[in-house]
Amino acid sequence: MTAVGWLPADAAELFGPDAAAAESYELLTVDVPPTSWITALETARDRLGCTYFDWLSAVDEPGTGFRVAAHVVALGPVRRLLLRTTVPHDAPVLPTAVAVYAGAAWHERETHEMFGVAFEDHPALDHLLLPEGFEGHPLRKDFVLAARVAKAWPGAKEPGESDHGGPRRRQMLPPGVPDPNEWGPLKGQLPPAPARPARGAGRAAGERPVRGAGERPARRTRTAAEGSVGQTAPDAGTPAAPRRSRTAAEGSAGQTSPAGEPAAAPAPRRSRSASQGSA
Repeated sequence: MTAVGWLPADAAELFGPDAAAAESYELLTVDVPPTSWITALETARDRLGCTYFDWLSAVDEPGTGFRVAAHVVALGPVRRLLLRTTVPHDAPVLPTAVAVYAGAAWHERETHEMFGVAFEDHPALDHLLLPEGFEGHPLRKDFVLAARVAKAWPGAKEPGESDHGGPRRRQMLPPGVPDPNEWGPLKGQLPPAPARPARGAGRAAGERPVRGAGERPARRTRTAAEGSVGQTAPDAGTPAAPRRSRTAAEGSAGQTSPAGEPAAAPAPRRSRSASQGSA
């Protein structure tokens, strides 16, 4: 087998027969079994020159276990190495790396607090970020977000929905939010959620649809004979008569006599010849 990336030899020769190496996006990754975890860290420090410890953390892989990763770097030239190992969910235990990299103490405390991975022989796996008496490990995939039970999450209602009137959409719960009827102070006390009827299932043939809350009625079109909405009789609400057009002789609507009759049309203007002059 050939070496991968900047490794001077094959990964199995450097880190053990069960080691596997791969390079992606200029990052060299080496996976080792939990029994070779400390040996792999010592090999990275002593044989590969990775004397700079960057960080250590874990990832919860459902059905696989907790994948613990440590990122170390060799300086001059800069070469990055990511060492990984996987511990099972039922027994998440690893030996501490403090004897190899002293900077791993803080990161192992955080990983222990957030994922529940125990690091044997660690000098002090005390609380780092969570308060005393906190139960559970927040970064595990099966951790229940209790705050979502005590307080509704912001997306509990769709825009335009309210507690009064109108059918509500089926609520969707994000990951980590349990059903309040299955977990929490209201467990077993809530009625089952009603099933949403199919669209148009309760409408009979020829029946007008029921307008929901906030829905605008359909706009009714009018013909030219009916006029606009404001052209209605004051008593019966019937459309007013269509507007009567006027001729040039009758004048405009404002040209009326005091008695209400249309004013007489003005006399036609008499043309003058050049000899008569202007008026």
